[in-house]
Amino acid sequence: MIVYETKVVLPSRIFKEAQNKEHLKKLVLQYMQRYPDYAVKAVKNGFAICERR
Repeated sequence: MIVYETKVVLPSRIFKEAQNKEHLKKLVLQYMQRYPDYAVKAVKNGFAICERR
């Protein structure tokens, strides 16, 4: 299986709503359900760094 690293722009509302790191993680994972083939590896500079399968 070929795996690609890709970046997904996260909406700024996620960062505004997040009360702490755990809440941010939850919000990012909820948002990323729109991308079923993407696995989040990190969040950096407003992007979700993902592996796409």
